[in-house]
Amino acid sequence: MWPNSSNAPFLLTGFPGLKRVYHWISILFFAIYVFVLLGNGTLLYLIRDDRRLHEPMCYFLAMLAGTDLIVTVTTMPTVMRVLWLDYREISPGACFLQAYLIHSLSIIESGVLLAMAYDRFVAIQTPLRYKTILTNSRVMKIGLGVMLRGFVSIVPLIVRLSWFPYCRSHVLSHAFCLHQDVMKLACADITFNRIYPVVLVSLTFFLDALIIVFSYVLILKTVTGIASGEERAKALNTCVSHISCVLVFYITVIGLTFIHRFGKHASPVVHVTMSYVYFLFPPFMNPIIYSIKTRQIRRSMVRLFSGSSRT
Repeated sequence: MWPNSSNAPFLLTGFPGLKRVYHWISILFFAIYVFVLLGNGTLLYLIRDDRRLHEPMCYFLAMLAGTDLIVTVTTMPTVMRVLWLDYREISPGACFLQAYLIHSLSIIESGVLLAMAYDRFVAIQTPLRYKTILTNSRVMKIGLGVMLRGFVSIVPLIVRLSWFPYCRSHVLSHAFCLHQDVMKLACADITFNRIYPVVLVSLTFFLDALIIVFSYVLILKTVTGIASGEERAKALNTCVSHISCVLVFYITVIGLTFIHRFGKHASPVVHVTMSYVYFLFPPFMNPIIYSIKTRQIRRSMVRLFSGSSRT
């Protein structure tokens, strides 16, 4: 490995060829940004403030909302800076830190969705033992494990990036820093940085998705054994919010992967737009899904905005 021979800043890129309509794009992005902050911030406030929501499912939801909030706060300031001020420079240190947070938080979000699948599995498979299995202590350990997996697994990639020399163009293809984007600018052997992410994605996103699918196969098997149709519907209804969030997250992951792998001839605007969809759509949709589909959250929101007592 070589020490970084250049301290020159990287240059971020907005939407190629659409600079004339940046003011309209910025209005849309700012509105989404504000909604994500308010939506996920409200969820966190409700879960902290309403004792009725102090249960494992809501603790995992708080982890999901917190992850969505941080990843949005991590990416959107540089995006808005490019759109509003056309200020494209970002220092190498800030760029590497942003890439680290973006990628580690994506892995954490996948892990939280997996933990929520486990929560639904326990709630339906062994409802009488639910609170004894998913104690507060166990939920905290699961959350800590999910965060450690995300934050530690990305370290080797970012450490390598910080040591690479960058003697080529410093122009990035997005308004935020991604590992794969920065990696291509390095004047060094990037074999490790090409192979490691493939292994990492297989052991995180792909494996998490398989386990989630398997857990729902077991859940469906349990539900079909319930005699009462009303009870079956009630059991499945408790899973609707989580299934919706899983679909939103993994469909955007798959979409972004397909664009990067098979969309080489697609317009750069398509690649950039899909990246923004990947980072903004789940944080935008998750509060909506849980506000509409989860009765406890919906009731707590009604009490909050109507000024009703929490007792």
